[in-house]
Amino acid sequence: MPVAALGKLELLLRGIYDLSIGSRVEDFLVTDRQALPGACHDAPGDEQLFVTATDDELCMSLYLDPRLLERLQAHDPSDELDQRNVADCWAAVEGISHFLCVAHNAEHDRPVSLLTLELQAEIDKYIASFLLLTRRDPHRFPAELHPLLFERTRIDPALAAGREPLYRRASRYAARFCAKLEPRLRALCRSGRGNWQSELRKFYRLTDLGKLRHIERMQAAL
Repeated sequence: MPVAALGKLELLLRGIYDLSIGSRVEDFLVTDRQALPGACHDAPGDEQLFVTATDDELCMSLYLDPRLLERLQAHDPSDELDQRNVADCWAAVEGISHFLCVAHNAEHDRPVSLLTLELQAEIDKYIASFLLLTRRDPHRFPAELHPLLFERTRIDPALAAGREPLYRRASRYAARFCAKLEPRLRALCRSGRGNWQSELRKFYRLTDLGKLRHIERMQAAL
């Protein structure tokens, strides 16, 4: 199963946040639903992270549909992100983001909530897409990205499984954070310089509650 395109996206996220997690997504990747626990065989969606924990062990499996991986390999978003592959890219980035966030917090013996996982994944989709788009045109700020991701994307009730309010809340918080980050990203496009990475890395290492409070303070300052 081709995973080179997936590995490039993982390296992109690791670089953004300066992560030194020993585990790699490829080592936990599952592309056959029948290899998952029985209750997961008929779950909908192209991407899902499965986590089980005991007192002294954390087990993870990241399921990605093999057809999604084949499409990503055929139209690698690291070469060009466009309408052909943006949906697949976001699904893959979401899975990678979930995996890295759980692994990072586990290494620091910290719990992580579903709200934080979804919030971080939305931010990761935004910043990864920004970096991929500006590879081809470094001086053009992709103003269409924020409304595309946070206003035009709809939650699939079948995938949300009754958690629509949680996903909407995560999207609202992520939209606020990314909007506040945009001036730094615009400066990066104008001059090739911008203090954007330190803000992201600091935010990534906050606790669950710390992330929400940080965004609320940002909003109050507007």
